[in-house]
Amino acid sequence: MRAFFVQIKCELGKSYQVATAIADAEIASEIYSTAGGYDLLVKLYLDEKDDVGHFVAEKIQKIPGIRDTYTIITFRAF
Repeated sequence: MRAFFVQIKCELGKSYQVATAIADAEIASEIYSTAGGYDLLVKLYLDEKDDVGHFVAEKIQKIPGIRDTYTIITFRAF
């Protein structure tokens, strides 16, 4: 399994609704609210053979209330 992170910028006032939708979809390992340029940080795992870009486009970006995403691909945990 490959870990990756997605930072999410939400529509104003929609952060909790977006976080709840992600949690209800049971696709994320961890979901954090954050300060700064993005509202949420989501940790996800995907099988090595699966396409991260397709997953983000189909499972994350289609959630109502999301304005922007930034995906961080990881290579190795220390």
